[in-house]
Amino acid sequence: MINIYEVNETNKMVEQENLDVRTITMGISLLDCCDENLEKLNEKIYEKITRLAKNLVSTGEAISKEFGIPIVNKRISVTPIALVGGSACHSPEDFVTIAQTLDRAAKTVGVNFLGGYSALVSKGMTQADRNLILSIPKALATTERVCSSVNVGSTKTGLDMDAIKLMGEIVKQTAEETKEQDSLGCAKLVVFCNAPDDNPFMAGAFHGVTEADVIINVGVSGPGVVKTALEQVRGENFEVLCETVKRTAFKVTRVGQLVAQEASARLGVPFGIVDLSLAPTPAVGDSVAEILEEMGLESVGAPGTTAALALLNDQVKKGGVMASSYVGGLSGAFIPVSEDQGMIDAVVRNALTIEKLEAMTCVCSVGLDMIAIPGDTPASTISGIIADEAAIGMINQKTTAVRLIPVIGKGVGETVEFGGLLGYAPIMPVNPFSCEAFVNRGGRIPAPIHSFKN
Repeated sequence: MINIYEVNETNKMVEQENLDVRTITMGISLLDCCDENLEKLNEKIYEKITRLAKNLVSTGEAISKEFGIPIVNKRISVTPIALVGGSACHSPEDFVTIAQTLDRAAKTVGVNFLGGYSALVSKGMTQADRNLILSIPKALATTERVCSSVNVGSTKTGLDMDAIKLMGEIVKQTAEETKEQDSLGCAKLVVFCNAPDDNPFMAGAFHGVTEADVIINVGVSGPGVVKTALEQVRGENFEVLCETVKRTAFKVTRVGQLVAQEASARLGVPFGIVDLSLAPTPAVGDSVAEILEEMGLESVGAPGTTAALALLNDQVKKGGVMASSYVGGLSGAFIPVSEDQGMIDAVVRNALTIEKLEAMTCVCSVGLDMIAIPGDTPASTISGIIADEAAIGMINQKTTAVRLIPVIGKGVGETVEFGGLLGYAPIMPVNPFSCEAFVNRGGRIPAPIHSFKN
């Protein structure tokens, strides 16, 4: 049982160390909304979301006020829309109407973001999948709160290189469609390998088909808490370092467990998972990079960075699984460049490159996240970067993702301001050599030999 003593113990973390519950995300299945009539489909989607999530925001605010724990975002994830709209949508334009319905529903209930404008194409694309993917640029340009994701590979199925090639083109088109906002649409688009069904974080959240009709997932974050704890053991050996991270992660996860249980009870919705991901913000002292530097690195990106991140990720997960029976999602450490002031500083001082970030993704929770690149980067290069990251996930049996933002009209040395939790980012250089002939081969990269475990 969780008691108020445990909550009181976290007051200092909340007040001084940027501890927060990053999101309460309600997952909603839309499978029972399927209809061959597009207008009826949109009506059913809007009705179900607004009915089930009508009290989500007010409940989150009440819990936050009662327990003194900041709950930064309230969000919704839905069944991948390529599945829901397959019968009614015969063109990309048809799918755009669903995106606009989702956006309208999100605004009605007051959530920050709604995820699930998604397609799962790790082994191949249906016509509905292709139409949804082709609709993404227009859908993200004409909505404010809708987030999109596409899963292009898995350890079990291999990599769909046709989808990866297409996604490089879609990222560029999305950048063009939203170029008046510094290509902001790309900040709401994630390309996955091994995407989890219960991720509460945007922009990659969707409600998996194996989930219940409606659930509550909670994402907790506390980079500042971990950094402060490590300051107390500066210079100690790795055993002490690991134990400190693990104990801190335990305490943070217990806060998430409490919030999840309260939200579940008050909304009358089953509790899904707690995701303990160290998700940074642009706020001073809320940085994963600063945790790694507190471990003894002069700058994130220095030799030893990947080892430090591996240690951090592993100990966070070990502490989390002791604190809750239902730890899931992407639990670990995020390394988004634009959302982490320490990462931004490392890029500016030339200590951190895309290639080093890629190496770090072998051991972190997600992948190449919120990285601004020159707007004239070829679509094939973006596809190649997606393929590299997906291959890391496939071979290592972990989730990896790419959220690149080719900022139209800007180049290396310039910065782009996204605002809010999305922060700002320096434009990072990409390798200038072409991979076009490789990307254009088409077909699939087979699953690795260790996938055959049946």
